Amino acid sequence: MISTEHVRLMARYNRWQNQSLYCEADSLGEAARRQERGAFFSSIHGTLSHLMWGDRIWMHRFDGLEKPAGGIRDSVALHPDWAGLKTSRESFDEVICAWAGRVGEAWLADHTGWYSGAMGRDVTRPNWLLVTHFFNHQTHHRGQVHAMITSAGGKPDDTDLIFMET
Repeated sequence: MISTEHVRLMARYNRWQNQSLYCEADSLGEAARRQERGAFFSSIHGTLSHLMWGDRIWMHRFDGLEKPAGGIRDSVALHPDWAGLKTSRESFDEVICAWAGRVGEAWLADHTGWYSGAMGRDVTRPNWLLVTHFFNHQTHHRGQVHAMITSAGGKPDDTDLIFMET
């Protein structure tokens, strides 16, 4: 099982990496952010929109926040406007950090159940595993965005956790 300190560390890492990617993506311009790049969710913008949707769906399950509209396929259109996506990301990263600060060992040891549209059935898993997935999902898609930004000529910060200021 993971610790509450690990949850807090990963929430800070999420915020740090998002700040880096959004700053660098901002410098590319709209056309470059929307360009099809062969990723799961097509473009930099589409992938970042999907990631925002994923974070919101997990925080709905973890903390009772409002469930985002649509499903995985719709997630690329959750935030059609770049400025709105940036603002939502920044404020939602603070929501994630605040939630991480409240997470307790008992909650991590408990289980959460939900209907998974991706799996097409009800699922129940330990919370510590779901939180691990939550942060892994972020890292996975941010890695895709990092590669897309780099291929477009941008230079986002290094992604190594050990380089994060603590």
